[in-house]
Parts: sequence; C-alpha cells; structure tokens
Amino acid sequence: MPIDAVANVVIGGLLTGLVYGLMALGLSVIYGVVRIVNFAHGEIMTLAMYAAVMAFALAGIDPLWMLLPVALGFFGLGYGLQRGLINPFIDRPEHSQFILLLALALVLVNLMLVVFGPDARNVQVDYALDSYLIGPLLIDKVRVICAGVALLACALLFAIFRYTAFGKAIRACADNLLGAQVVGLNVRHLYALTFGLGTACVGVAGCLLTLLVDVTPVSGPAYTLLAFVIVIIGGLGSMVGALAGGVLIGVSEAVAGLLITPSAKSMISFALLILVLAFRPQGLFSAR
Repeated sequence: MPIDAVANVVIGGLLTGLVYGLMALGLSVIYGVVRIVNFAHGEIMTLAMYAAVMAFALAGIDPLWMLLPVALGFFGLGYGLQRGLINPFIDRPEHSQFILLLALALVLVNLMLVVFGPDARNVQVDYALDSYLIGPLLIDKVRVICAGVALLACALLFAIFRYTAFGKAIRACADNLLGAQVVGLNVRHLYALTFGLGTACVGVAGCLLTLLVDVTPVSGPAYTLLAFVIVIIGGLGSMVGALAGGVLIGVSEAVAGLLITPSAKSMISFALLILVLAFRPQGLFSAR
C-alpha cells in the first residue's frame, strides 16, 4: 500500500481523535472532580449535535457559529442537572448513581426519537469537500478546522483550571474534599460548575462532530462507550490522558479501517482497552 495513503489516513485519524479527546475530556473532568461517572454523556452530546443540525436546517447557521451558544447553553444544562438532580445522589451508593444517570440517558434517547424521528441527519456546509494539498498529502479542511477548535477548547479548559480562582477551588475539591469544606468552599456549587464545564465540552464536541458524521437518536450509547474507552486508556480523571487517548483511538480506528476493514474499528479500540487494562490498569497518564 502506498505510504502516502497511509499517511493521509493517519493524519485524518489524528485530527478526528482530537475531537474525540474533547468529548472524553468532559467525562474525565466530571469524574476527576465530582467522582460520578456520567452514563448519559453520549446522549447529552447527541442532543448538542441535534441542536447544531436543526439550527443549520432551519436557519442555515453553520455549526461553527453554534459553538458559543451551545457551549453556554450546555454549561447551564450541566449546572442545573448537577444542582437539581445529581447532587442529592452524591453520597448515595454507586449503583444508585448508575441507575439515575442510566435513566437520564434512556429519557434523552426516547425524547430525541419522539422529537426528531429515527432517521439520520447531517450538515452539508459549502467547504465540506475542500482540502489542503501539502506535498503528497491531501488533508480535509473540515477535519483541520474541527481539530483546531477542539485544541483551542481544551487549552481554554486547561487555562480555566490552572489560572482562575474558581478553577483552583475546583482542583482543591478534587484533591482534598474535606480540606475544601473546612476552609469554607461551597462544594456543591463547585461540583455544579465542574459538571457544567464538562457538559459544555461535550456540547462543543457535538457541534464539531456534526461536520464529520451523521447523527441519529441512538448514537448516544455508542459515544458514551467510546468516551469510556478513551478515558480508561488515558487514565480516569486525567485531562491530558483524555486528549491523548482520543488521538490514540482516532488513529487506530483510521488505520484499522484502511488495513483491515471499516467494521474492525471497534475491535481495535477494545483490543487497546484490553491491553491497557492488562498491563497498566490505571491508564497511560494516571499515577498508580
């Protein structure tokens, strides 16, 4: 097989993997601080994808212009979900949290089926078929844009946690919950902010994915499972690990689709998951 073809596929997988990483980053942030696994993660992203698709269908708004409104709206959605629905379950057994979020996922899937129907929907922008020619490489313009936005969103999230006062307070809650309570931090409010930030990440990722793939109401569980694979490979609670895991899964799926068959993509992803669980169960970027 020509090396140019392999290089094109690897670059395409890397660019797509950055969007995957942003999606998984939302899940990793929520777990790293709140210590709750969001089993409705993919369903919430599917809802964001439909928001972008419907804005394009009804008003001709490019999904890239929907990034900020969706990020703000889904931040509010995540904040409200945490304060109103999830906070009462923080101290309950893990199986209660699992049932709550699984029920939320089922409600969202069926609500989207009722509202949007079962048919796949997509977005066809003017630049969908444009590409950049760099030597022997032909790189999709859409994937470059999506990867760039995903990197920018990840950098913004890193900066929020690193340099802002409430970001440092959130990190304090993640590092030492009792100490954060002793010094008077409003833990419930900070948990809700964290859930809002994680949901905003997945909202932005959903808008970007509408430029790459079709969306159906039943897409959510597959994206939830993909996000779990990525954060487990990268390391639960690790922001860098989520991004690196997304890139690894994106590249491995692209190469598997080229060298084996497109239906083998999931097989390769789960094979990587098994290898990581066998030899480094804490993930590639998490401390033991």
